[in-house]
Amino acid sequence: MSTATVDASLDAPLSDLAAHTPADILSQARLRGQQSGAIYAGGVYPPEAWALFQAGAAQLVDVRSAEELKFVGHVPGGQHVAWMTGAALVKNPRFVRELEKIASKDSVILLLCRSGKRSAAAAEAATLAGFTAVYNVLEGFEGDLDTQQRRGDSGGWRHWGLPWVQD
Repeated sequence: MSTATVDASLDAPLSDLAAHTPADILSQARLRGQQSGAIYAGGVYPPEAWALFQAGAAQLVDVRSAEELKFVGHVPGGQHVAWMTGAALVKNPRFVRELEKIASKDSVILLLCRSGKRSAAAAEAATLAGFTAVYNVLEGFEGDLDTQQRRGDSGGWRHWGLPWVQD
């Protein structure tokens, strides 16, 4: 397989996830992280995150605000530690301490936000605080904005048809 083929395959989730072990998924995620220059462990697409979470191979931590979880929806069984809080989205100064309460520093942790941007920043902060296996859920819960400035049609947890609930 050529290098170009391998690199191109990093831009999409592994096909047929049932054929891949959690170790395969995390290996691919680490390669994505290296390719993007991330300081955290790597990036997983929502279907890969769900496969890891279902297998018990990772903890899923939603870093969106409590308001986003309540009004937009969240992954059943996932945990919550806000990276930013309130309507003004002010950085949570207790983020690392709160993460330490629910996960050990060597746990495999998948961080999820709206589009994958805040969770990437949270993954960097966690890594700098000594967490060794923090992965960003690429595309986030709602995905990127589309041409009409709406979310939901361009990637994201819900777009992939993965389980979610709304309070």
